[in-house]
Amino acid sequence: MMRIGGLIVALVVVMFSGCAVEPTTKITSSTAVANLPRDEQHSPDFVYKRLCTLCDKFGSRFSGSTNLEMAIDWVMAEMKKDGLENVHGEPVMVPHWVRGEESAELIEPRHRVLPMLGLGGSIGTPADGITAEVLVVTNFQDLKRHREQARGKIVLINQPFETYDKTVKIRKYGALEAARCDAVGSLIRSVASFSIQTPHTGAMTYSNDVPKIPHAAITTEDADMIQRMQDRGERVVIKMKMSGQMLPDAPSRNVIAEIRGREKPDEIVVVSGHIDSWDVGQGAMDDGGGCVAAWEVLRRVKLLGQRPRRTIRLVLWVNEENGLRGARTYVKEHEAELAKHVLAIETDQGVFKPRGFEFTGSPKAFAQVKKFGKGLERFGITEFKTGADEADVGEMVKFGVPIMDLIVHGEKYFWYHHTQADTPDKLNAADIDDCAMALYAMAWRVADAPDALPR
Repeated sequence: MMRIGGLIVALVVVMFSGCAVEPTTKITSSTAVANLPRDEQHSPDFVYKRLCTLCDKFGSRFSGSTNLEMAIDWVMAEMKKDGLENVHGEPVMVPHWVRGEESAELIEPRHRVLPMLGLGGSIGTPADGITAEVLVVTNFQDLKRHREQARGKIVLINQPFETYDKTVKIRKYGALEAARCDAVGSLIRSVASFSIQTPHTGAMTYSNDVPKIPHAAITTEDADMIQRMQDRGERVVIKMKMSGQMLPDAPSRNVIAEIRGREKPDEIVVVSGHIDSWDVGQGAMDDGGGCVAAWEVLRRVKLLGQRPRRTIRLVLWVNEENGLRGARTYVKEHEAELAKHVLAIETDQGVFKPRGFEFTGSPKAFAQVKKFGKGLERFGITEFKTGADEADVGEMVKFGVPIMDLIVHGEKYFWYHHTQADTPDKLNAADIDDCAMALYAMAWRVADAPDALPR
């Protein structure tokens, strides 16, 4: 069957037998073909084109930036054009770190300019930089073993990528651990599964009881090169210059839009992504793609003239990358509603070809969503796992809200994650459309089922 923006398939999806769903309007695929207008709004690559516009028009969308606020204004205007309901921004105060000018140079044993990115929240160096000998270690345990040698040096933690959760600790805590050993600066091997001389940024942290030192990432290739130099007994010296600084918190917004429920409008199914990105690249995978795929759920419901039993609410979270202020503010402001949040879905693993869903909630609810997933194999949905832990919707778990995330074939995600290379060309229009279709089918089925998911 040919797909017109995935819409025809969607009609079949919501009418699969055994799904405990009663569509609002009985529409067959033949009437859909006759009634859907043949314009670019219904082409299979509509979602991809919308993502490209978001990324190309505004670039990176870092918390506190003008780019982010302009992007939010544009998104809300487009949602209103789509006919979505209750479109508005909900105020959030976000942290505001600015990168400024930065550089790293290998001084000895030879000169080389090192591609680098300061890590989000890092302090700057003195104006003339820091020039110091380098100590390379492989992990925090190795650093502790060489504590005495670290004093007065720039520590480079060259820990190879295993999984993101394991390896990201060097980014988050590297400056703390190096400062505890009296280092004057901290570098890490970028948290990446592959690199073509691309440094990766990301959030880091300080502690008030430990001196603050500048913290940055270099490429995996250069980290290995410096390791080899040290292993040969060569003296390695690097000069770091960074002007990053933390400014006062800045005003921003979570973006909200809805399709109101026809019978139980106070019961809510959330679909979401995070609208902020790091200040490098264009934030296409992380997480512009997740935003437009979730947005497409509501747009398609609207185009099909559907109205589910429950409200489907789109939330584009702000400040996921370096603070989670958007999610935490939402939970605080909507706490009275959370008892009637039936499910919260977030897409933040890239919008590559989908594989399935992860879920956190009661065993009975998990059994139900697996039933709702029947018939989605055409979009690649074959896996259902427990253990969903996306950061924004994860803030609702302590209130008993079931959460879910979309699993994708994300083998290349950490090639581009938090780099200048996070651009739309790394994605595929058909894959994004499949992600949107899978989210649409799941959100519709949960929102229109006779009974809410059991807690």
